[in-house]
Amino acid sequence: MKKLNHKILGKRKRKIEKRLERRNWENQERPMFKGMNIHYEMDDRNKGIACGGIGVIHLMTKRLGLAKEIDKHLHLLKRHLPYHESDHVLNLTYNVLAGGTRLEDIELQRQDEGWMDALGAEIIPDPTTAGDFLRRFSEGDVVGLMEVINGRRKKVWDRQPKEFFKKAILNIDGTMSETTGECKEGMDISYKGEWGYAPLLISLAQTREALYVVNRPGNAPSHLDSAFWIDRSLDLVEGRFEEVWMRGDTDFSLTEHLDRWDERCRFVFGLDARQNLVSLAQRLSEGRWEALERKPKYEVKTEGRQRPENVKQRIVRERGYKNIRTISEQVAQFDYRPVKCKKTYRVVALRKNLTVERGEQALFDDIRYFFYITNDRTMSAQEVVYFANERCDHENDIEQLKNGVNALRMPSEDLVSNWAYMVIAALAWNLKAWLGLLMPQKILGHRIVRMEFKRFLNTFMKIPCLIVKTGRQIIYRLVGYNHCLKEYLRAFSVIKECRVT
Repeated sequence: MKKLNHKILGKRKRKIEKRLERRNWENQERPMFKGMNIHYEMDDRNKGIACGGIGVIHLMTKRLGLAKEIDKHLHLLKRHLPYHESDHVLNLTYNVLAGGTRLEDIELQRQDEGWMDALGAEIIPDPTTAGDFLRRFSEGDVVGLMEVINGRRKKVWDRQPKEFFKKAILNIDGTMSETTGECKEGMDISYKGEWGYAPLLISLAQTREALYVVNRPGNAPSHLDSAFWIDRSLDLVEGRFEEVWMRGDTDFSLTEHLDRWDERCRFVFGLDARQNLVSLAQRLSEGRWEALERKPKYEVKTEGRQRPENVKQRIVRERGYKNIRTISEQVAQFDYRPVKCKKTYRVVALRKNLTVERGEQALFDDIRYFFYITNDRTMSAQEVVYFANERCDHENDIEQLKNGVNALRMPSEDLVSNWAYMVIAALAWNLKAWLGLLMPQKILGHRIVRMEFKRFLNTFMKIPCLIVKTGRQIIYRLVGYNHCLKEYLRAFSVIKECRVT
């Protein structure tokens, strides 16, 4: 069967390559999109789905024992008439993987016989039932679900090569999840005047996995209860990775906890530019400061091209907007003991020399200081700044969870049930990462881990298939072609043989 699959894939690949090869086209009288004799017919024998990639994902959840563990530890239903807790969780997660952006989209899958046959389900919960399920959660239930997911996450990590465990980097940040609703319990107004919730997200940098998603009222400061969840994240990676690092902005430089974290990991946090720190930096001799050279964002591998005009800069200049421009940057370092600490830590100071302009006119020069506190003594001062700035990649993960996965939405009417939805929807993002980690072709696996969620859906989920149910098998018959299908089928073979206890 495998030989047949490869033969068919090879044939389809050759056909599309022949179709796409460069040709010396003659002038065409009509546009390429010229089909007009289009007809629709109903097939009364075959059933198909547009999201054929869900089969690999579903098999992965089964082989990892995720559904079994959810049912074992999550007890929200007195009776199973007819659904179990795992049915509800996977129903919500698979809705996201099918491209759904709201609970109502579940009805599209529920009305699709091919979708239910593809998952071996007689029936799936409707949107109203899904909402009722979310409202059953208590805070303890949400935490319990996250720990179940993290338990299966460890099983995926256990299958990784030795190099995977050299270093774990925890990214910590809060965000604002806005809502236009007026009756959502627990929402509040932020310091920016935005209504909604203020979730905390802790992720693993190398895999972009969301380790903990914690919902909080909109007026909550970023650091609220963060120490508790940071400790749980450390529990998750400690003892499994050779080195554990964590980083966050100034909101997470919780000095009362630094001594404890110093025993468990290395950290780099932003530090508020308070006057005492600015004074210490200003008293440093000029010889203590060294130039900071920013790394290029990417390496240009093609022939050099003329840089296009900076349109943004031109508009700012022409319209006389106030513009702050960096002239140069320097770094220095000194030892510092915060008031709430018994230990002394290393502080890296970043000095930015700025010019403030309006149109073509330079108004004045300015100097601003930024500070980073760390317990690491091996990196150079420049490397500390680079490492801290790489935390911006976590903001990309948050953006994906917000607008790619739509995990930070609020489909229910209270804080806890919306928290449950955030965790369940974020599971779709984590399953993407797990699929990448289990890929036998590591280059492709890394691409999947780094891939934007919507691109992942278009590439690996939206694969048209006919669904054939036999007495013993559910067959996904691929009817289209995708240049990644060969490796996807290899991943399927690996996952099929996977046995996790």
